[in-house]
Formats: sequence, C-alpha cells, structure tokens
Amino acid sequence: MSNIIEVKNLKKYFTTPRGMLHAVDDVSFSIRTGSTMGVVGESGCGKSTLGRTMIHLLESTDGRIFFEGEDVTRLNSRQLKKLREKVQIIFQDPYSSLNPRLTVSDTIREPLMLSKRFSKSELQYETEKLMDMVGLAKNYYLSYPHELDGGRRQRVVIARALALKPKFIVCDEPVSSLDVSIQAQILNLLQDLQRDNDLTYMFITHDLSVVRYISHYISVMYMGQMVETCPTKELFHKPLHPYTKALLSAIPSVDIHNPKKRIILKGEVTSPINPKPGCRFANRCQYARPECEKPQSLKEYSENHFVACCRAKEING
Repeated sequence: MSNIIEVKNLKKYFTTPRGMLHAVDDVSFSIRTGSTMGVVGESGCGKSTLGRTMIHLLESTDGRIFFEGEDVTRLNSRQLKKLREKVQIIFQDPYSSLNPRLTVSDTIREPLMLSKRFSKSELQYETEKLMDMVGLAKNYYLSYPHELDGGRRQRVVIARALALKPKFIVCDEPVSSLDVSIQAQILNLLQDLQRDNDLTYMFITHDLSVVRYISHYISVMYMGQMVETCPTKELFHKPLHPYTKALLSAIPSVDIHNPKKRIILKGEVTSPINPKPGCRFANRCQYARPECEKPQSLKEYSENHFVACCRAKEING
C-alpha cells in the first residue's frame, strides 16, 4: 500500500518574548492510503499544530511535506487552492467552526460554489446528497447552527469537508466536545465514510479509548516530538516508551480483581521554549540516565514499532 502523506523533519516554531517555542520539532512519519493514523498526547504537545501545519493552515518553519509523492511544502495561492480540494480538516468544536449566519445548506454549498464546477441545479442536488451521506434529514436544510445539537453540527462540518471529494482529512478531536452516545455515532459515520470513499484520516485526540477504536496505527507525541509509533494493537499490548506506559496506565479499568497500577509522573515539565537537546521526558522519567541528555530519534525496536528512547531495550527486556 502506498503512502498518501509523507512528512520529513517538519518543524513549526512560534516567536515568544522568551524565545522560540518549539511546537512541532523535527517530526517525520508517513500515512498509508486508506488508513487512519491516530495521534495522541496530553494537551499542548503539538498535535493540533502538527495537523494544521500539514494542510497549510499554518506555514512550517522547516522540513518537507509530500502529498501523493508531490512536494507541497511551499505553495503559491493557485497551488494551495488546488490542494485544498484534496485535503480537509474537521475541527474540534463544531459550533465555533460554523458561520452562525449561514444555514446548513449554505454552509455545505459554499465549497461547491467556490469550485465553480456546478450549475445551480447541480448545487442543490450535491448539497442534498452530502446531507444524506452524513445522516442529516432534509428538514434541516434551512436550519441555522444554533438550532442544532452538537452531533448534527458536527455532521454539517463533516459534510462541508467532504464536499469536494478530498482524499485526506485531518480530524482534530472531532468528538471530544460531544456526549458519549453521540461520539459513537460520529465515529461510526467516519468509518463508514472512509470505507465508502477511500478516505485517509489523521485522527488527533487525547482519548485513548477513541483512538484505539478508530485507528490502524498510532503515534504518541510529547512536547512537539514523536516518541513512539506502531500498529494500534501493538501499542496497547506492548508499549515501549515510558511516557506511553504512563498514558495507558491512566485508562480506567473495569476489572476489579486485577486493577491497573497507575504510573504517577513526577518532576518538572520541560519548557517547549528553546528546549535543550535530549529526551524531553527525562525530567519526569523514572528510568532517566545521563545518556538521555543526548538527542533521541525514532528507531525500530521490532517490526513496524518505532520508539525514541535510548533505553527502550534495557527497560523492556
């Protein structure tokens, strides 16, 4: 299976009064066509910044981005408009990402109109088709966002993202603001759409249960860097990085006879502003040694299982 997205040494820095904030720092990975790559990590680790930089909502500081083998790191306005038809994003909060003055039909129709490919009759047909595709009844055609619940608003956002038949969608915590029962409906909808339209997802979340359900493989981020990446089953069966182990230990267990032992992280969180070389998790890691002060990079521990920890073999036997 070929890769639809390849990211090489991507960096995104922000200037602050105290120095350069390394939001995304030297990140490399690829996403296979038709698959879902989950990206997990605690708030502020750079997940959303990574997704937005990949699709040019933010411009990268350094590194390269390839889409279907073509370098799309630096684009002019015409090239960017063409790319926008192939890559889209679903935002976390469906209410703030919708224009309150546009009806459901206006919102979904807008990208179709901007493409200038459709006649007036075709616009209405395509809009109704997209509403049906995401499970929105026709009686919501003239509704405004404030008249809808969170689940239906998110369906509108998904329909808008699908309007021009993209190939790659960044799902930026698309269910975190929804009730649990509605979360399941949206996740099932995303999977159905992926199967029917051969879509590729990058699914950003901090909810490990959600990412386990929808992702084919998972990348764990910490302070702007990838620390572990592998197939989903492998990550939950045999996590290698100490940070990943701590994340998984926080998942509530329903087994009262064999409860999980929670790993409590101690120590000071490394500042993302001009960070020193070396492992950024070292200050909170019980296994930290002087060699952890050297720069860390993803290395293959076992087949398709990569970890950025110089002590991974020692820790995991």
